[in-house]
Amino acid sequence: MNKNRLEAFSDGVVAIAITIMVLNLKIPHGAGWGEISAIAPLLLSYLLSFIYVGIYWVNHHHLMQPVHSVNGLILWANLHLLFWLSLIPFVTAWVSVDPSASPPVAIYGTVLLMSSFAFLLLGKALLAKEGENSRLALALGNGRKSQISIFLYILAILLSLWNGIAGLFVYVAVAVLWFVPDRRIENLGWD
Repeated sequence: MNKNRLEAFSDGVVAIAITIMVLNLKIPHGAGWGEISAIAPLLLSYLLSFIYVGIYWVNHHHLMQPVHSVNGLILWANLHLLFWLSLIPFVTAWVSVDPSASPPVAIYGTVLLMSSFAFLLLGKALLAKEGENSRLALALGNGRKSQISIFLYILAILLSLWNGIAGLFVYVAVAVLWFVPDRRIENLGWD
């Protein structure tokens, strides 16, 4: 099967997730700095989630570049990833209510953890189709960054049960880890 529909649908889901998040932003009830500080948690949670969705979009684009075709397993793995990404607007809005509250921050982390796990499964499904000696396998390498991320998400979820802000700091650290895309795929010259 051609990969174009998978890419187009994925781009659409990402665009809708970002649109829903921006629509949740509330306009301040005045023009002073105090009004901005009142919505700061909403703005900061939006920023962090926008960065996360952007990271997934960029890495999904890079992941799909060397792929020639897709199969049913890849389609389902991609839908699994999109399911978790589609929950980001919900957990973003919930965290913005009280960023220090444990339950929303822990659930936010669970969505991030499951998104990471789903992306890893999508990569494995693509490798199964493309082959262990493919250019995709060469570009993906050993997956150490993914393993570190999953460990940090679990740590952050546990920390957030104690203190929501501590968990959020770890989520920011993971975003920083992934903010710069992996150059191995770009260096293979697919773009």
